[in-house]
Amino acid sequence: MVYPLIRESEKLDLKDLQDGYESIVREFPPPDYSVSIVHGKMKPVDKDYEMQRFVNGQTHIMVATTVIEVGIDVPNASVMVIESAERFGLSQLHQLRGRVGRGADQSYCILMSKDELSADARKRLGVMVETNDGFRIAETDLQLRGPGDLQGTQQSGILDLKIADLTKDEKVLKYARRQAMDLLKKDPELGFPEHRMVRRQLEQLFPRQLFWSRIS
Repeated sequence: MVYPLIRESEKLDLKDLQDGYESIVREFPPPDYSVSIVHGKMKPVDKDYEMQRFVNGQTHIMVATTVIEVGIDVPNASVMVIESAERFGLSQLHQLRGRVGRGADQSYCILMSKDELSADARKRLGVMVETNDGFRIAETDLQLRGPGDLQGTQQSGILDLKIADLTKDEKVLKYARRQAMDLLKKDPELGFPEHRMVRRQLEQLFPRQLFWSRIS
């Protein structure tokens, strides 16, 4: 069971891990069942202990936040429920879903969401239901979030392209890139008379010097 929050928030109307843990323990009481709880505010030694109990089969259910997104390999884990799935990004959902289905058993990932969803949230959940293809999921993520600033530190947002679409115009964009690279090989400073318009346009687009050291 995966939750977006550890504790209840006054600002966000979301089911939280603490409340979820109490609900799970009521529905699956000891001694018949044992439940692990894992979240990012736990001490590493406590988190590792709970993780290992689940891996070893000493607990039957794990209640967690996205700390289980990577690095957990439990072949007999066959069902995942993600609460408030609309709050997660596509890459997170894809990584989380990858924690189940690692063994031979038929596995399921159940995405729980509220009734009213934004168009983007509906599309995110829709593509998760339709496919397990990581490339298609990444393409949809690119469409929804945008690639960000390719020459800056912004990690999402739509590029200021007049016509081109990164997800649809790959061939023509690669061709344009090759042409630009050939031009710069011939004239790195764009000083030739026939390239002055290109230089002027670049100076208008990038009036300030780029600081590449900030980008990594």
